[in-house]
Amino acid sequence: MILWELFIAFLEVGATAFGGGYAALPIIQDVIVERHHWLTMTEMTDVLALSQVTPGPIAINSATFVGLKLAGLPGAIVASIATVLPQVLLLFIFSAFFFSGRKLTLVDRALEGLRPGVVGLIGAAALSIVITSVFAGSAFMSLDMIALAGFLVALVLRYVKLDVFTVVALGALVGLLGGVAERFLI
Repeated sequence: MILWELFIAFLEVGATAFGGGYAALPIIQDVIVERHHWLTMTEMTDVLALSQVTPGPIAINSATFVGLKLAGLPGAIVASIATVLPQVLLLFIFSAFFFSGRKLTLVDRALEGLRPGVVGLIGAAALSIVITSVFAGSAFMSLDMIALAGFLVALVLRYVKLDVFTVVALGALVGLLGGVAERFLI
């Protein structure tokens, strides 16, 4: 039963996630956290962090992690396949038109309309993750100073064009040092 639920849930994610991984985050959050309650928002943020550390798209990595948590290896496989299935089918259909030399004006116009919506979805996902990470999961109630420091360090370092790997490594270092400091100060 859980395998079927995973398949349907991630098929929906795959079919509605236009614009890449960050644009898919609100959809993934809605399906995994809000609707099915498979993860808490904090766990979802952890999955996102793990998805960023491992190679591959966010949606597939998230599907793999959630599937593994809920149903082991079969769950990971089912959720991952369900996530990519809609795009694979669309790719086959659209490639027949592209390689035949036909212009897909309708598709071009649809994609132009999707772009602003995708930017909005990315912004909504970013805000949700910031609130969960920096405000310890409850919006504006308790500020996590270590998370805020890590966030600000990453923001500044990315702004000055430091490479992503170094920013992630320094963010992890801030978290580790903050955890050590907390442990010895409390």
